[in-house]
Amino acid sequence: MKAIRGVLLTCDSAVKQILLTLNEKESFIIEDLDDYHVVIKADEEYRVRRELEAELEKNTYSLD
Repeated sequence: MKAIRGVLLTCDSAVKQILLTLNEKESFIIEDLDDYHVVIKADEEYRVRRELEAELEKNTYSLD
């Protein structure tokens, strides 16, 4: 078995559901630990954070 370098992400359950949906397109989750913690591939961290931020922006309401 080969070791994979990972990063632990802590998030709420809503953000975790978005991460699971993004993971279906391109696999980056190494281990789904519990409702608030996910381990992702370290080399995918920047891309995942960027995609997550873009997804959260779509769901943000502004008065502008």
